[in-house]
Amino acid sequence: MPDRVQRRLAEFIEPFRVPPGTRVRLAKDFDPAFKAGIEKKSRGVELLADGVRLLAEYQSRLAAQDTWGVLVILQALDAAGKDGTIRHVMSGVNPQGVAVHSFKVPSAEELDHDYLWRYARRLPARGEIGIFNRSHYEEVLVVRVHPENLDRQALPRQAKRRDVWKRRYREINDWERYLSDNGFRVVKLFLNLSKEEQRARLLRRIDLPDHNWKFSAADVRERGLWDDYQKAFSEALSHTSTEWAPWYVIPADRKWFARIAAAAVIVHTLMEIDPRYPSIDDDTRASLLEIKAQLEAEAPEGAAPDPYADEHGHVAPGGA
Repeated sequence: MPDRVQRRLAEFIEPFRVPPGTRVRLAKDFDPAFKAGIEKKSRGVELLADGVRLLAEYQSRLAAQDTWGVLVILQALDAAGKDGTIRHVMSGVNPQGVAVHSFKVPSAEELDHDYLWRYARRLPARGEIGIFNRSHYEEVLVVRVHPENLDRQALPRQAKRRDVWKRRYREINDWERYLSDNGFRVVKLFLNLSKEEQRARLLRRIDLPDHNWKFSAADVRERGLWDDYQKAFSEALSHTSTEWAPWYVIPADRKWFARIAAAAVIVHTLMEIDPRYPSIDDDTRASLLEIKAQLEAEAPEGAAPDPYADEHGHVAPGGA
């Protein structure tokens, strides 16, 4: 069963994957309205629930094994649904094993360090899933569209030469390779939103009183730089989708489909890792059975010696 599910997931997510070494043109290569033949939202809700259950199961294994870590990177333009994707996809997991970090304008302390420093400080530990809501890719996206941000980083002159972006792509690839080689899988998701859908969502934030708090005039100003961002994203996807950390371009015009697709990519990664619950040796097992017998002997009159076991002494999966 797991092998069949993994194969189906691999087939489902393949259209979203950016093959390493390919030249990406977002507007031509990826359709924000794509929904993989899933016509009804109700069916999408069912599939998302399945994905959330699988994610919860594999996250539990990941934490128990304590060998691998997973870093999920979410990048998108404004109103693409990053927060909602995190909230829905991670709804079934143990919150103790997941940490979400959002990166805003860098502080004075952060600007006094190299540009990857503040991201490295928030990496997950083994057994954990870390989520970067925006990430180190801001350094080749927002900073590229707004080059004045590069000046604020107080870099030496030679570090701001014309090849600064290609150099940063290489440095990011090397960093992610280092993480992967040391047992930390990097899952990169770009929520691909159309310009018209962004317009509709921004209007919704204005029209609905309970959405007003989400609206920022800065989002509209950034929208005016749409073409610049499309170019920056296309360049970043082209140069930083690697065998060890490929990009997945998630169609985001339908929030429910984006959540299914994001969950599928994360679950597929966890299934590839295939974390296992730790096994115990014979001596430890014998010791547990002795303690079990002692606890069963303490059962009060009328109580089952082991409430999780059936009449034959078998414990149902997940019962204990």
